[in-house]
Amino acid sequence: MTEPISSPVVFVVSDSAGETGESVVKAAAVQFSPIKIDIRRATYIHDRQGIDRIVQTAKQANGVIVFTLVIPELRDYLLEQAVIQQVITIDLLGPIISNLEKVLHRPARHEPGMIHQLDEAYFKKVEAIEFAVKYDDGRDPRGILKADIVLVGVSRTSKTPLAMYLALHKRFKVANVPLVPEMKLPDELFTISSKKIVGLTIRSDKLNVIRKERLRALGLAGNANYAKVERINEELDYSASVMSRLGCVVIDVSNKAVEETASLIEDIMRTRK
Repeated sequence: MTEPISSPVVFVVSDSAGETGESVVKAAAVQFSPIKIDIRRATYIHDRQGIDRIVQTAKQANGVIVFTLVIPELRDYLLEQAVIQQVITIDLLGPIISNLEKVLHRPARHEPGMIHQLDEAYFKKVEAIEFAVKYDDGRDPRGILKADIVLVGVSRTSKTPLAMYLALHKRFKVANVPLVPEMKLPDELFTISSKKIVGLTIRSDKLNVIRKERLRALGLAGNANYAKVERINEELDYSASVMSRLGCVVIDVSNKAVEETASLIEDIMRTRK
């Protein structure tokens, strides 16, 4: 029988921010659940001294080095030192860049951090994030008229996390509006195209659990009206009627991660364009 392994260490080495490498390692690490993998980032490594330090640390920790170095000299030096010190390494970008060079018949630029350069896309992302914050939770109904996407749904259907994810990763300007039976709906909701609106719904039993956890996190009693099944059903019935009036697409988020729902929304918007 295989002996259990506790907290293996993966060092993500990069000559930039290391976000790409960390994301890939996390995606792979999920496949080994429930083993917890200790991921440590070593970023902005630009010299041999930095490489030496990381290789020695990885050797002492019996760890693995995953790297996204685009400067050939640093990449070759890391591979050389890792062989000497008998440290396992995984090159994430090298093979991809090499093969693209062959396909495109031209050399890569080998400049670190290019993905984070302050180009037009970057500023659009910042603008979208600021928009999501400003027009969160129906704070200002004027945002409904300016938004690329308007999310509607009852409390705890992931409207805010979705708005932020769509802004950060897809650069959509997203406003969100809570649907509460006692609150008047903004007139703006009925003046925009239904194609811009996405309704979020959820199973009542799932929402019951989520709201109880939310109350506990706030130090409140879990039997408050906010989390009662009767109240939840009332809200869901109301939201369903509102979404029907709006004629918008509706997504059930009961068993969906934010990323999955965001992908669905992006597909819907792309199709409509």
